[in-house]
Amino acid sequence: MPRRRLVARVSGMTQTPTQEVEQLRRRVQQLEGQLEQARSAEPTSPAGGGERAHRHAWAWVSGVLVVVACLLAPLSVVSVWASTQISNTDQYVRTVEPLADDPGVQSAVASEVTTAVLGYIQIDEVTTELLDSLASRPNVPPRLAAALPALAVPITNGVESFTRSQVEKFVASDQFATLWAEVNRAAHAQLVRLLEGDPNGVVTAQGDTVTLNLGPIIEQVKQMLIDRGFTLAENIPTVDRSFVLMQSDSITKAQTGYRLLNAAGAWLPVVAIILFALGVLAAGDRRRALLRGSLGIVGAMLLVGVGLAIFRTSYVQSTPGGVLTPDTAGRVFDTLVRFLRTGLRATAVFGLLLALVAFLSGPSSAAVATRSTLTRGIGSARTSAETAGMRTGRFGAWLYAHRPAIRIGILVAAGFVLLFWTRPTGWVVVGTALVAALVAALVEFLSAPLPPADAAATPAQRVGHDA
Repeated sequence: MPRRRLVARVSGMTQTPTQEVEQLRRRVQQLEGQLEQARSAEPTSPAGGGERAHRHAWAWVSGVLVVVACLLAPLSVVSVWASTQISNTDQYVRTVEPLADDPGVQSAVASEVTTAVLGYIQIDEVTTELLDSLASRPNVPPRLAAALPALAVPITNGVESFTRSQVEKFVASDQFATLWAEVNRAAHAQLVRLLEGDPNGVVTAQGDTVTLNLGPIIEQVKQMLIDRGFTLAENIPTVDRSFVLMQSDSITKAQTGYRLLNAAGAWLPVVAIILFALGVLAAGDRRRALLRGSLGIVGAMLLVGVGLAIFRTSYVQSTPGGVLTPDTAGRVFDTLVRFLRTGLRATAVFGLLLALVAFLSGPSSAAVATRSTLTRGIGSARTSAETAGMRTGRFGAWLYAHRPAIRIGILVAAGFVLLFWTRPTGWVVVGTALVAALVAALVEFLSAPLPPADAAATPAQRVGHDA
């Protein structure tokens, strides 16, 4: 009987691990409830109120810095475009070179040049005088003399058709593409003067009209016609003919904006990055500040993209239809701002990636599940490799001990790649992020602490063990 009582007492004291964990959980919840009641019962001290006011002030500082950085981000992209694409001669020439192959631009230039050439040759007057002179000769039969004036119109039309076809061949040739690049290179300084408000130069702004001098192109066409035996082209003088590129009342605003953005130069992105980093560091919840700030940058880029679309419509509508068709005017605009759009898209993609990183590092169930899946996948791969006999040894232990610094180094390296890339596109940003993620995953795969036996062993023993 005593033995039965002893067994019953022992069995009552014995608990399974699950029961012990549940009991400890209930005890922790009870203690947390008591602690919360004690905190709520404590009177608010001046020191606590001051601490909350201090945190509130830093939250305002963080918000202001992040908002200003988000506003400066699109201006930074535009300032870099203005200082490196528009102000730089080589970059500008590379920007406008595709326009030489645009059929709409070729047609518009050919039409203007043909009109100028025929206007100076005055082929109808020359033809009439020539036929009248032939008809007045005494050895010309009367019937032929009477028929000669009727040939004036066909001859004039033939010469005009010949001239137009020669001009069209020229603007479609490689020679025109070369001349187009040379003319734009020579005129680049004049374009900068235009944007800076200087009214003198090959490219000028008079009131609300932007014009381009076609004189060099007409001179080349004149020489080509003379070489083909059309000696009447020698009558063409040095021509200063204007080609209307744009007619809009927003030119003055564009000039003002260019001067401001070009003055900002390449330092504006640096200021935006510093303000954004300071805003995130000053926040109480840095992850949330990074998430919201990144989404703010994406939104700012989208707003500028919408603004470009609106300005494109204004540009197409303000260009005279007799000079460029709406489709051609749109392609001209798209060519001039294509690198600006590339910069906006790349920055927006970078902001989305930052927001994704901030989200995945958060406490949400989706973020936790994603991190757990990645951790399990890398751990499973490491276990399989160790089972196959792969050991990283002290190198893996060093990686394991310095993982935070290595992660920061990977991020810094990716940032430098994007910073020194000439014109990073959205795909460049995505590719750089993927490479950085793969390198970080490889570091996690290779990093592992030393086994307890190796960690407790002396250096000589570890050398012998490795051997």
